[in-house]
Amino acid sequence: MAQKYIRVGRLGATYGVKGWQKVQSFTDDPTAIFEYSPWSIGPSASQVKPCKSFEWRRHSNSYIVKFADIDQREMAQQITGQFIWIERTNLPTPENGEHYWQDLIGCQVVTTDGVSLGKVTSLMETGSNDVLVVKASVGDDLTHKERLIPFVDEQFICQVCTTSKQITVNWDPAF
Repeated sequence: MAQKYIRVGRLGATYGVKGWQKVQSFTDDPTAIFEYSPWSIGPSASQVKPCKSFEWRRHSNSYIVKFADIDQREMAQQITGQFIWIERTNLPTPENGEHYWQDLIGCQVVTTDGVSLGKVTSLMETGSNDVLVVKASVGDDLTHKERLIPFVDEQFICQVCTTSKQITVNWDPAF
């Protein structure tokens, strides 16, 4: 079952004394995060609080945001490090063959020969392609406790089924 919220960013350090803070966007286009609304803020999808309107601007090579109900540095510091969440229904449906990272986390990864490699615990962006971080589970081949598998269709990724939470990969278990 898909989660109600998708994590789209994180609040960073405060900037100035009037409650501005840096924003780390997890969207492909970093400014797309500001097009989604309403935002909710929290450490996890089960602990979110809706936030009031905000304004944002570019600052150096990053972005800063100021919420309507936060006007002091100390107030902003209380939510520093928390994630920015958007309700899934407010986001576009991924194109065919595209997936929200959050939907891939927790998927069981198996080879085309049926060998279980573990579960996706996170993803990394490398510039050329995303990479699945797969950690072996108890009962899996624990020779490799963690594998980094490039998320490259056809070459390594054969099938992704977020409904059954399984990803089939063309990957040598010894690697």
